[in-house]
Amino acid sequence: MQEYTTIHNRAEDEFVERKSQFIGHIAPVETEQQALDFINEIKQKHRDATHNTYAYILRNGVKRYSDDGEPQGTAGVPMLDCIEKEGLVDVAVVVTRYFGGILLGAGGLVRAYSHGAKIAVDAAERKLMTTCVVLGMELDYSFYGKINYILPNYICRVESTDFGAVVNMKVLFKADQCERFIKEVTELSAALVVPQKLEERFDFF
Repeated sequence: MQEYTTIHNRAEDEFVERKSQFIGHIAPVETEQQALDFINEIKQKHRDATHNTYAYILRNGVKRYSDDGEPQGTAGVPMLDCIEKEGLVDVAVVVTRYFGGILLGAGGLVRAYSHGAKIAVDAAERKLMTTCVVLGMELDYSFYGKINYILPNYICRVESTDFGAVVNMKVLFKADQCERFIKEVTELSAALVVPQKLEERFDFF
């Protein structure tokens, strides 16, 4: 996996369908425990609700869902389908229902829970996580300006700069930009500065 899409922050939205109130909640999660903690938090917050259904998908392929007492297949599965169609991973969605006294039927429930998941997804800000490499550089002050001059040509972000006897920089690069930068800096400095790969991780720009 070179990249994946998740969300920045928690979000929620709500709607009313034939007097039943539906509240869609979404949160970024990285582990099953984080997903369960979020689900339990919402269940506690809305413990007087009729149902708190949920679905979550993790980057490692784990998928779980619950109808929480609604007829089987009318809540959790449609919510999971919604997350998958939106292309999101590392997210948990809870749809809370306060029953309004009018039965919606199986088809109505599927539509309502799909919509509850969709409005939660739409309320959240997405972020594209991509494979990145942190490069470390030790350089004389004479090269500092030259390095900063070429950095805007790359998809990167300076993570730290330490001004001591020499300048130590850590710069996060999109992985496919990394080799080109190392080559350019090595040639520019006649091999006096050779960036070193310190870490590889998923991050966003």
